[in-house]
Amino acid sequence: MEDITITIKDRDGKAHDLLAPTDMAMNIMELCKSYALPVEGTCGGMALCASCQCYVLSDHTLPPSTDDEEAMLSEAFYVKENSRLGCQLPITKDMDGLVLELAPEY
Repeated sequence: MEDITITIKDRDGKAHDLLAPTDMAMNIMELCKSYALPVEGTCGGMALCASCQCYVLSDHTLPPSTDDEEAMLSEAFYVKENSRLGCQLPITKDMDGLVLELAPEY
């Protein structure tokens, strides 16, 4: 088991350094929920609701967006060029030091 650190900036501007396991097939949405950060994940991680939208603040190479993720982001509010859906970002060792900010709620 190898944990990495991912920093999540909440909607109040407070940064949270979260220990993220790389051996549990978790994604960013699930990580946020496990730390009780305000991420709904209404669709259960199917890229259908954008309630886990976040902004990538660090210079990490992440997996490319899927067509489903792009379609959902095209309909979401507060979308920026660095927007991603947390449910579509599986946690990997390469994400150590990743910094994200939660998008505003609708």
